[in-house]
Amino acid sequence: MHKYILRRLLLLIPVILGVTFIVFSIMYLTPGDPAQIILGESAPPEKVAQLREEMGLNDPFIIQYFRFVKNGLKGDFGRSYSTRRPVFSEIFARFPATLKLTIAGVLVAIIIGIPVGIISATKQYSLFDNVSMIGALLGVSMPNFWFGLMLVLVFSVMLGWFPSGGDNGLASLVLPAITLGTSAAALITRMTRSSMLEVIRQDYIRTARAKGVLEKKVINKHALKNALIPIITVVGLQFGYLLGGAVLTETVFSWPGVGRLLVDAIRQKDTPMVLASVVFVSVTFSFVNLMVDILYAYVDPRIKSQYK
Repeated sequence: MHKYILRRLLLLIPVILGVTFIVFSIMYLTPGDPAQIILGESAPPEKVAQLREEMGLNDPFIIQYFRFVKNGLKGDFGRSYSTRRPVFSEIFARFPATLKLTIAGVLVAIIIGIPVGIISATKQYSLFDNVSMIGALLGVSMPNFWFGLMLVLVFSVMLGWFPSGGDNGLASLVLPAITLGTSAAALITRMTRSSMLEVIRQDYIRTARAKGVLEKKVINKHALKNALIPIITVVGLQFGYLLGGAVLTETVFSWPGVGRLLVDAIRQKDTPMVLASVVFVSVTFSFVNLMVDILYAYVDPRIKSQYK
């Protein structure tokens, strides 16, 4: 197991290098002069030229990229062009808000997705099953930003039940969490139903029922436990995806998280902030996936034995 974890950690290196190279290339090719952005539109050309030289912006692309990698290995991702503060201090200041929103979104998804998926599987082709599958299809298809705007229109503007944006207590978390968790709930519902349907047709489930075991116990103790692995996979992937992909939701609800910070940095061509945010999200996503893989071993001992 330790070798497997070490191998997964080593695989992070080419992933991070690939991601940073792509993002660095995109930021390099987009129009806009960072020196002009820092000094302002009214700055004299000679000062802009001097700052470009000091920042190394006149160097060839590949030299700039390797300088970024070299400094990144030392933990120095530079300072934000707009605030002049170290980029990682700003990211870490925003990360708790993103983590809080992600956890709330995943909780919404689990609370809705797993029970609905179990009931749909045990009552296959019933009215509940058909309605829940239509709801899951809508949840997967519906764009997050549109759904978020509709929630704001109904529950903030028309009813006034919840604030329309910002991070001002538990009430302000409700609408962003529902927006973020809906699509994940739809995926978890479909996966739970599919996994449960496969398990409840197994011989040992029929045997348990033939022995007179209560249906509730058959489902919760025998079927659900063996159907958990694909569900854990989806929940883990969704957690990683929501952690890095809450950009639109944070923007719609003015949520002060890493996603909104990334959007603002892209608008301002703040290359150090964009690169550091992408590296942070990539590493976080990879670690979440690794945690999910390790969790498999505790759910299913057969998987743990493969790594010995």
